[in-house]
Amino acid sequence: MVKKKKSRLGELLEKFSRLATQATGTSAAFILALTIIVVWGITGPLFHFSDTWQLVINTGTTIVTFLMVFLIQRSQNKDALAIHLKLN
Repeated sequence: MVKKKKSRLGELLEKFSRLATQATGTSAAFILALTIIVVWGITGPLFHFSDTWQLVINTGTTIVTFLMVFLIQRSQNKDALAIHLKLN
């Protein structure tokens, strides 16, 4: 098996994605997300449930979901590789 030398940018991205994966899988991350949703809901009457008020949560959740898909895929790829290496 030939190992590729990682570039500096590749190493930084790898480190960032590892840290992001570890951070988002915690109870604190869940509580933060829940708090954001509750605060957003409470502020609804303040903003008269406007289109902008709805757009804020829709945009935020879309961006987070988009990024999380890649973090989940990264984790699954690493797990699959580890399992294959153990089986070999």
